[in-house]
Amino acid sequence: MHNDGKVVPIKKAHVTPSPLARLPMVLLQVRDKAAQQLQQGLQELFDNADDTLFEMADKARNNVDQHIFFEAMRDLRLKRKNFERVFMEGLFDAFARLDQAGRAELQLAPVLSYDAVPGTSRDEREKAVALEAMLDRVRHRDGLALSQLTARLSALLGNRLDDRENPLGPALLCECFLRAGRSLGVEIRVKLIMLKLFEKYVLTDADHLYGEANQLLIATGVLPELKAPPSRRPGGRAARDQPREEAASPAEQPVDEDGQQAFGALQALLKPVRGSVAPTLEASADPQPIATRDLLRLLSHLQQYVPEPDAEDDFDLRNQLEQLLTRVSVKSGKSRVLEEADEDVINLIALLFEFILDDCAVPDAFKPLIARLQIPLLKVALQDKSFFSRTSHPARRLFNEIAATALSWSPVNDYQRDSLYQYIEQVVQRLLNEFVEDPLIFSQLLAELCGFTADERRRSELLEQYTRDAEAGRVLTEAARQQVAEVLNRRLLGKVLPRAVVQFLQQAWSQVLLLTCLKHGDQSVQWQAGLRTMDELIWSVGLPQDTEAGLHLLEQLPGLLKSLRDGLTGAAFDPFSTHDFFVRLQALHVQAPEGVDGLVEVREPFVFSALPPDSLDGLSDDDPDLLKARQLRIDGWVVFQQDHADTLRCKLLAIIPAANTYIFVGRTGLKVAEKSAGQLAQAFKRGALHALDDGPLFERALTAVIGRLRQLNRGK
Repeated sequence: MHNDGKVVPIKKAHVTPSPLARLPMVLLQVRDKAAQQLQQGLQELFDNADDTLFEMADKARNNVDQHIFFEAMRDLRLKRKNFERVFMEGLFDAFARLDQAGRAELQLAPVLSYDAVPGTSRDEREKAVALEAMLDRVRHRDGLALSQLTARLSALLGNRLDDRENPLGPALLCECFLRAGRSLGVEIRVKLIMLKLFEKYVLTDADHLYGEANQLLIATGVLPELKAPPSRRPGGRAARDQPREEAASPAEQPVDEDGQQAFGALQALLKPVRGSVAPTLEASADPQPIATRDLLRLLSHLQQYVPEPDAEDDFDLRNQLEQLLTRVSVKSGKSRVLEEADEDVINLIALLFEFILDDCAVPDAFKPLIARLQIPLLKVALQDKSFFSRTSHPARRLFNEIAATALSWSPVNDYQRDSLYQYIEQVVQRLLNEFVEDPLIFSQLLAELCGFTADERRRSELLEQYTRDAEAGRVLTEAARQQVAEVLNRRLLGKVLPRAVVQFLQQAWSQVLLLTCLKHGDQSVQWQAGLRTMDELIWSVGLPQDTEAGLHLLEQLPGLLKSLRDGLTGAAFDPFSTHDFFVRLQALHVQAPEGVDGLVEVREPFVFSALPPDSLDGLSDDDPDLLKARQLRIDGWVVFQQDHADTLRCKLLAIIPAANTYIFVGRTGLKVAEKSAGQLAQAFKRGALHALDDGPLFERALTAVIGRLRQLNRGK
């Protein structure tokens, strides 16, 4: 019988069993349960890696370090899926090797060596020290639970295992992590940061990992007599997840005393504005407060009907809530009112958004988008009063990041197709669609937005550096040209000299002086030598031949000619192009000037600079608008009102003192404007220039609202 190459006869088939097939079923359950938890920890690690690396880049002492961290962020995003895949493959492989573990020295699972052997690089030693410290912390904290798990695995497999061979032990987990990280093109500082994050988001939860595995094994009768270790105070994911798990029972949640205390101080200020949200019915004798949880449900309902950014009708949250309360009151037959604390939160959020939507730092096109965040932020504040006192609250950080990102945006005709506008719109829409009560989405969106803005910032910073260098070079060149022109004019204006010499000085020697000034500066020996050569040339062609100095001219000519030729050679002048001048110069030194090519009186000043003069006409040094111009800070944002409909948002990139020039760039880092201090002062006077406050928007709004409430309370 002919056998097709793709068919194996049953009797001749020899199947090699998979190592996993030989493992007990409960061990596969342990593996799958652990893999699920470790996968969650890795996802949390990567979600927070962007924030951590961005903070490091923000604190970097130089551009090189900053570039390293930005590149690491990019590398992590590109290789994240492959990293997670390799890690999980390593974990599964460690479980597969359990069947051979413990039988012979050669069959031990490969583990990491943390000893600094001779010849080891400094980076490797630094990494080894960090790894050893991590392992010590896990052993000290969760060593008993790990030992019990290893003992149960040994009993289950009939082999005596070492903690190093335990697939869930810290040594093998670190090995899987380092192997997965080999594809990352990052330097040692970034690797150490990743190790710290691995410890924080994965190894910190080792007690939970070992506890789950031990419980599965105990349930199948594997060494149930071993006494479980006392549970330690949760500090890992269990603690991070606890507020979400207990959200259904607000009364059982731990009280944030600092947040409540801060909110209590705000409540005292909010008394004058109470009563602004109430059902439009006659109050019954016994009004019934609506529970916070029911209010959150009403807000979640309203959240689905927030109008689109381009809708013509304004969305008045308090008015919408009044209408809902009225419907609920009619349906229940009782006047449903808000709890005092809930009404205070609603009023405070409404006042904050009044300030925010009137703030000139927020571009008009983004105000409708930001207005749509009102209900999500209100729901957060109703659940967590520390929202008003904790600047690190993820919802506040996301809001401030959106506002800071929008700050740099300049109006465009079809702004709905602008990439930045579209991204912010997607963030807002995701909040409206997905946020019910779990605040985790704010952290997720913040990490994604920081990744997006980091990419944009890296590109703009590269262009900013290019613009800064180019403008500094241009202005310095123009300033040097102006200085050369002044030097030539002082020496030539009003003098009668041979035409050939005047042309040589203006066309050739001016370039020599310019390059000398740029390369060595106007205080250098080279600059002084260039001026001395020019003065000697002028002196040499103006000497009467019958004077004593004229008689000795021939003795000094070789040195002068050498200086002239050296200067021209240094400026890369073609010797053939200057040959005619030296022929004429020789004739001048042996004949009367008028007999060679005539004399000319220099009347027109030599113009060699295109640098515009700073217009300070009528402005004294203490002029308030001039002071405002001089107080503009580097990286500060301003708005130029170019006409009634056209505005330009830009950032002050550099001030070049040599030319009193202010260079402004747009969001991309390219130059959009160049002004002098006088021009900026005049723009301030016309109201055509406004400096933008680029501080955190929520904090500025809260400060302004508190000031307004204090005035209301004083006026009572």
